[in-house]
Amino acid sequence: MKPYPFTAVVGMPDLRLALVLSSISPAVGGVLVRGEKGTAKSTMVRALAGLLPGVDVVDSCRFSCDPVSPDPGCPDGPHAAGVPAHRRSARLVELPVGAAEDRVVGSLNLEKALAEGVTDYQPGLLAAAHRGLLYVDEVNLLHDHLVDTLLDAAAMGRATVEREGVSVSHAARFVLIGTMNPEEGELRPQLLDRFGLTVEVASSRDPEQRVEVVRRRLAYEADPDGFADGYASADAELAAEIEAAQRLLPSVKLPDEALRQIAEVCASFEVDGMRADIVTARTAVAHAAWAGRDKVTTEDIRVAARLALPHRRRRNPFDAPGISEEQLEQALEDSQPPPEGPDDNGPSGGGPGPDDGGPMPDGGPSEGAPPSESPGEAPSGNGSSPQKTVGAGDTFRARVFRVKGTGEGERGRRSRAITDTGRTIGVQPPSVRDGRPHLVATIRAAAPHQQARGRSGPGLEVRSPDLRFALREGREGNLVLFCVDASGSMGARARMREVKTAVLSLLLDAYQRRDKVGLVTFRGAEAELALPPTISVEAAAARLDGLPTGGRTPLAEGLLEAARVLRVEAIRDPRRRPLLVLVTDGRATSGSDAVARAKAAAGLLTGVTAIVMDCETGRMRLGLAAELAGHLGAEHVPLSDVAAESLASAVRERTGRAA
Repeated sequence: MKPYPFTAVVGMPDLRLALVLSSISPAVGGVLVRGEKGTAKSTMVRALAGLLPGVDVVDSCRFSCDPVSPDPGCPDGPHAAGVPAHRRSARLVELPVGAAEDRVVGSLNLEKALAEGVTDYQPGLLAAAHRGLLYVDEVNLLHDHLVDTLLDAAAMGRATVEREGVSVSHAARFVLIGTMNPEEGELRPQLLDRFGLTVEVASSRDPEQRVEVVRRRLAYEADPDGFADGYASADAELAAEIEAAQRLLPSVKLPDEALRQIAEVCASFEVDGMRADIVTARTAVAHAAWAGRDKVTTEDIRVAARLALPHRRRRNPFDAPGISEEQLEQALEDSQPPPEGPDDNGPSGGGPGPDDGGPMPDGGPSEGAPPSESPGEAPSGNGSSPQKTVGAGDTFRARVFRVKGTGEGERGRRSRAITDTGRTIGVQPPSVRDGRPHLVATIRAAAPHQQARGRSGPGLEVRSPDLRFALREGREGNLVLFCVDASGSMGARARMREVKTAVLSLLLDAYQRRDKVGLVTFRGAEAELALPPTISVEAAAARLDGLPTGGRTPLAEGLLEAARVLRVEAIRDPRRRPLLVLVTDGRATSGSDAVARAKAAAGLLTGVTAIVMDCETGRMRLGLAAELAGHLGAEHVPLSDVAAESLASAVRERTGRAA
């Protein structure tokens, strides 16, 4: 069955252009495609492979060496001049989310290395993708160390495997394309920056375009080959244009004035580092070649900036990617050399003045503009009083709270766990046949059997049952469930602002440590699961930002809902251990037996690592949150002690007193 044609995909011009430019110049650094589910991201990426020109490869080379300039360090080489070669189509290699590291970078045969003293390297997906496309669907769900490996290989053009003192390196130049749904979590900012271009895609709201999408998809499913044949000429024409742009690319000039424009645009958007400038320059050159020009123009820089800068403006994971078109146009205009002639800043310069409807000198609102809404208030629209919410302040570096004991959950950065990465702390039982081999334990297992196996001469005869694998301790990600009191006793503006700031800071910490997060709130007479457990901390931050307050304090209902959520998650994701963060002042005022029910509900959370964030303030404190922490067996943390700096200050103060 033929794949869906590239030119048959409806809409998404930005994605189409980004993929084409990356194909013309792999040095751009690949494309990250962000968008909601069901937007044909994967369909378009898979269709791209059919447009790429074929490649000449050396016969019997597992690493796709070019016969004209073979890799001098190829494990299957060296390849002599005039070596037999053949032409094949460019490959699209898909990397599964659950792939192991050895499958990605390749593996060494430890048995042959010990017994015969030879390096038997089995290439991985990076070798298969050399001179082609490497596609990672749901790249945000890929383990961090694999993302690091992919991006390092894409940047350096080589992949290196080191196992037990043996090192193998081979060329790995490919176009890296990743797709992701932001609802399922974000990439870390430093990994986001490693992708050359990024594109936001969304389904069209135009009924006519949606009808055409459905019509074409149904036609393809009814007759895939016939449908593809109908677009074969359009795809072939586009492929020829890509190949022509690739030939033109080396001759495209990037003059100094264009470089200065790129530098000024990147500086105006305050992007970090120099990668943005480099990627924008490479993309502008590729776009000029695509347009058939031999010199980069302002239009090329405009297009390149739209694709290369949006994801580099993010200062924290809660910032939405994107750039202002007005700011981009202003930056391009400011970077243009001043025209020769009379000064344009005077009254006759043609610029808008105060009386021409232009902006006020101080940037204030023009006369007659309606007054803005008060901060934190949203109009009700029905004549009732507005619903009040309180925003958060600036986040801070939060203390690190960890789950007790040692787990076996998903790799992360919070609590101790047995993982397949980290430091070696022992040897796995002989029945475990997975992970990284433990060299010393393997030799010890094989040594007593050498005489029985008839070994003679140097070397060691190692058989499969002798292999032993390392037991490693690293860090895991946890489920951090926030249970937030939103009752009237928490409703003071200053207090709720502090609470939201502290919780937002903990959410930022959870994002950095690759945790799953959930949000339970309670107010009035009931509790609500405001956000089911997810790896999208952005969604949690959005729910927290709009959290209203008021009413009585149904503490028992909040604890019961938290217990229910943790019970369900233990079934769905049994390896991920929970950390409960209860944010409250400890009061229970909903119902005549509120306190007794709260104590009974706390008993359902026995054994769960919990933190009680005490929000009680003022001179007259009842200490109810500390008492609740005792019932939960939880750590009691005053709101003012959530910041890492406050803990460091307390330690210094205690140390000074002891001295």
